[in-house]
Order: sequence, then structure tokens, then C-alpha cells
Amino acid sequence: MWLYPRTAGTGGARHLAFAGTVRCGEGTSRVKPAPFEYRVADSVEAAVAALAEAGGEAKVLAGGQSLVPMLNFRLLRPAILVDINRVPGLSDIRDDIDAIRVGALTRHHQLETSPVIADHLPVLRAAMAHVAHLAIRNRGTIGGSLTHADPAAELPMMALLLDATLGIASPRGRRTVAARDFFLGALSVALEADELVTEVVFPKLPPDTGWGFEEISRRHGDFALAAVAATLRLADGKIAQARIAIAGADERAVRASEAEALLQGKSLDGELRDAACEFARACVTPNTDLHASSDYRRHLVGVLTGKALDAAWRRAREAA
Repeated sequence: MWLYPRTAGTGGARHLAFAGTVRCGEGTSRVKPAPFEYRVADSVEAAVAALAEAGGEAKVLAGGQSLVPMLNFRLLRPAILVDINRVPGLSDIRDDIDAIRVGALTRHHQLETSPVIADHLPVLRAAMAHVAHLAIRNRGTIGGSLTHADPAAELPMMALLLDATLGIASPRGRRTVAARDFFLGALSVALEADELVTEVVFPKLPPDTGWGFEEISRRHGDFALAAVAATLRLADGKIAQARIAIAGADERAVRASEAEALLQGKSLDGELRDAACEFARACVTPNTDLHASSDYRRHLVGVLTGKALDAAWRRAREAA
């Protein structure tokens, strides 16, 4: 399989605003994926034009960490693969006063090592250390992870926890969608076939906010059996705002809204924490698979919620 063929994008090789077009997987060479047309976009407009032209038969290549294995197993058979890695301006992390703007091509490792993320979204930085292994984090992108929407992945949970907004481009123009409205189910998002996620906007955490992140997997780098992240903002020694997000225990990442409401206006103690853990357990419907039973995953959600809340409470008190 040739994902980066030697097409210079000059003369007849150019197509619309693309750097190159080539057919992959045809002829006598045996490759794992089904045949597809490979295009390299050099602008957002070119990328969405190709997606529209394909009529739902195209896929976007960003980091390729989920897409390429699915191509190799022929679980996906796109007619066109649109490579956006050469589109400028999609891999920046920018401090924008009250928010952090992250380009869709930003790699996991950039989020893990960015001083801007460490200063304003430390819970996001902590979560990135749990994403697979370094080789994967060096290639995988935030846009790819969010649009893939694996229920056990960390980034969809972080987008929900931090009330992120996604910027989306299409031939019709640009729109935004809140993370809470973007994730529809396992591997399902509110994105049309001719749309491309271009950026993710995270509101900054207030200075007096504590956070906690907890995850359990069978081995380091595996997908989470369950993961929980929490933030607590204090005012006058009581919880002014609580947020709890859960991954790996439902068909999509979820917010534990009833547990959040329970914590509002109170000081965290053992009894309140245990009650919040029960609400968190009740808000998920885990599956049973080869790795863990439904009951075990629900149990993990309760345990991890307690740990995340304890860490968030401690950090919030230290920051107050």
C-alpha cells in the first residue's frame, strides 16, 4: 500500500487544488486495502470539494492510526482517500484569550507536551499520556480521534468534559457544533460526508479549578476498560461547578450529569463522594466483551469516579 506516492503535483498530475492524484491497489501488485484513488489536498476548500465530489465514497487521511487498519482489513472500502496532511494551518495550538484553539491535525503528542495545554488544560495533558504508545501519539490527530468516536478513546471524553466546540468546514461554508451534540454513538458523529473538522475550541479552565483523571486498561497503551475525568471549581469552600466525564463504559463517552448536580453547592466528603459514585455508575450501560464484563466496568466507573473527585477536590483546594 502506498500512502505517499511520488506525485509532484505538477502539470497534469494536479487535479483541482490538489497536490496529486493516483490510483492505489490496482494492477498486479498485491496490497491489503481495496483499490482507491489517493488525493493530496493543499487547502481546506480542496479537501471538502473532493469529499463532495465523491458522494459519500471518500475518507479523510489525517494520522491514519484508526483508518489504515480498517482499510487493511477491508472494513472500509472508500473510492477516494483525501490526504489533508499538507493543508496549512491545521496543526496549531493557539491561546485565544478565554479559549485554546487546537487545529484538527494537531498530534496527540503535541497536546501532551504543549506548555499552553499544560497551563490552561492540565487534565487534557494528563489524559494524552494514556493514549496508546508514543509512536501512535506521534501520528494520531485530535480531529481524527474525535471523528472516529471510539467509545473507549480519551479525546471524545475530554471534549465532553471541557465543553469543547468543533469547527467544521464544507462546500456550503463553516459551522460549529458543541461536543455534546457531536457524538451520536459508537463510531458515529454528526458530520456529513462532505464535511471536515478543522479545529477544536476548548474553553480555558478557571484558575480555581481542580481536576482528576483516572483510567484502567489491561496493559498500558490499551483502550480503557473504563476512564473517568472530573473537574471541580470552588467558591467559598464549596463546589460551584462540577463536571464528570466517562469513557469505555457506554456506546459513547458520557457526562454524569446527575452526579454533577448532586455535588453542586456542597463540600466534598466521603458520604457525598460515595453518592456521586453511585450516580456515575447508574448513568452508564457497559457492554460485556472479551476484556471485561458489564458489571466489572460499572464497578470500575464507581471506583475511578471516587479517585478522580478526590484528586480534583485536593487540587481545587490547593488552588483556592
